[in-house]
Amino acid sequence: MTRAAARRNITQPAFSRRIRGFENWLGIAILQRGTNKIEISPALFSNEKEIRALVLRLQDLRSKIADFNPASSTVSIAAQHAPVFSTFPDMALRANHVFPSLKFRLQADNLRDCVTMFLRGDTHMLLCYESKNAGPLPFDASIRRGLWGIDYLVPVVGGRLRYAVKDSGEIAPATPAIVYPDNSYFGEVLNAGERLFGTRNHSKDPVCETAFSSGMKELTLKGIGVGWLPYSMVHRELETGDLISLANTYGQEPLEVAIYADIKEEIALAVLQVWSKAPNIRQEHTAQTH
Repeated sequence: MTRAAARRNITQPAFSRRIRGFENWLGIAILQRGTNKIEISPALFSNEKEIRALVLRLQDLRSKIADFNPASSTVSIAAQHAPVFSTFPDMALRANHVFPSLKFRLQADNLRDCVTMFLRGDTHMLLCYESKNAGPLPFDASIRRGLWGIDYLVPVVGGRLRYAVKDSGEIAPATPAIVYPDNSYFGEVLNAGERLFGTRNHSKDPVCETAFSSGMKELTLKGIGVGWLPYSMVHRELETGDLISLANTYGQEPLEVAIYADIKEEIALAVLQVWSKAPNIRQEHTAQTH
């Protein structure tokens, strides 16, 4: 408790009084006090995400009031991990070209949690990949959808595995694979397409399972296994030869880079319009040209 108080720059007794006041307001104890031991109530742990989201919203509101500037706005976006790395940097540049003072606050998570944050009002926008194999998101008329462009999930190899690719473009079925979990979004897409090396169901030697495509990219570059990755995330490595695409043999999965905005948020709708009209060269490519 003393160390926690020090991090808050107050004395331990004052810190304890704040907690007691919070407990009185809640009507329950949030600390379980014992002899030489204090534990946080499970009720707080089970609601940790919502508590943190509420704190972020309060901080955002405080900043808006304290730093009010009609020419400057902050857009909060719930985004899947993959498009944060693969497409958002280009999107940010495009938006800042039109709105030079625009700021972003990204909250990256898996798709289900991103949708929850967006619908709960924690963010103004949602950025995600969508595939026909996984179905559309069931939003009502209060949410507007835009399309940034088209991307592709492509199978790639790097490191020592580049030399295992045959002239025909094939690679041994028993080649190690870095796979997505079945319950992840990309896992659902690749399972629906029955893509070799995509998930445990379609891999003979799944050496590593991860839902984080950025981590999968690094593992693939080291030659740990075959990995399915968004083309926009690996196009530079494909051009330099650090990665080799196997899409000509094992196919590709088209992905739409979708953006959703709450129609009540004017700045979110303005940004959505800019992104929906942006010329995205990647939608003109297919894996066969890589």
